[in-house]
Amino acid sequence: MTQASEIVRKIRQGDIREFESLFRSSYTSLVKYANSFVKDQDSAEEIVQDLFFRLWQERKKLNIKSSLTGYLFRAVHNRCLHYIGHLKVVERHSMEMSAGNHPVSPEADQALNLRELQDKIAAVLERLPERCGKIFCMNRFDGLKYSEIAEKLSVSVKTVEACMGKALKEFRKILSET
Repeated sequence: MTQASEIVRKIRQGDIREFESLFRSSYTSLVKYANSFVKDQDSAEEIVQDLFFRLWQERKKLNIKSSLTGYLFRAVHNRCLHYIGHLKVVERHSMEMSAGNHPVSPEADQALNLRELQDKIAAVLERLPERCGKIFCMNRFDGLKYSEIAEKLSVSVKTVEACMGKALKEFRKILSET
């Protein structure tokens, strides 16, 4: 049984300490990831907190077949898209309520391209082994150096380098397909 499946099993059984540990170890990275979508720290924190609240509420149904890290990032990604979609509906409604019909802003196309790229990032993170995904996120989203990651995870710098190499290879492969 992998470490991730053991964590999921314990959470499913109601182990609050395991759940809190997962929350503490993932929260900052997930909030930074969410903030890259929604561009609002408070909303990003709310999205992640709501995710963990719902995970705990639905813990008995929790069935994660991919990496735990990938699952969390995908869930945040989906929640951010829902949040952005909701904001657009509110904005559209607001525009309809006002007198003028304003054309779609040129930033909308950029936002769509960004969303597609973020979808690809989340897809790669989901496919990576849990530790590689976590190392990638710690480096790219938290800004930690390889030596800092190695120390935090109690692994060698070479292990961090190997995981980053594997992650970057996957990213190159997915990005070259576009």
